[in-house]
Amino acid sequence: MAETARRVLILVVSGPSTPARCAAPFHIATLLACMDAEVTLYLTGEAAELACPGVAEALYADPDGAPVIHFVRQAKQAGAGLYLCRKPPAPGQAPTAPEALIDEVDDYGSGGELAAMILEYDKVLSL
Repeated sequence: MAETARRVLILVVSGPSTPARCAAPFHIATLLACMDAEVTLYLTGEAAELACPGVAEALYADPDGAPVIHFVRQAKQAGAGLYLCRKPPAPGQAPTAPEALIDEVDDYGSGGELAAMILEYDKVLSL
C-alpha cells in the first residue's frame, strides 16, 4: 500500500485578475488539513495581493458566493499555514518596510525559502 503524503505545499498564484480561481487553493487546503495533512499555502506573484487588507474581502470567486477571505479563514481555522513571498528590493535599493497585511498571514518567505520548501514537502500543488 502506498504511503499517504502528509505535507502539502500549495503555491497560490491567482489574484484579483482571475477571481474565479482564488477560492480553490484555500478550499483544497481546508479539505487537506481536515484530512490531517500539514498544509502550507504560499502566496506568490499576483496572489500576494490577497494578503493586502481589503482585497480578499472584496473579491468573489462566484458572484453569489462568499468572499475569498471566507475561504482564507476556513483554511487557517483548519490549521493551514499562510506565507507570503517577499518582494525583493529593486537593484541598488534597500529593502522596504513590510506593508500592512491581513491577520491571517503567518510570515514572509523568500524565493530561496520557497525553493527549499518545494524540495522538502511530499506534494506541491500550484493553484
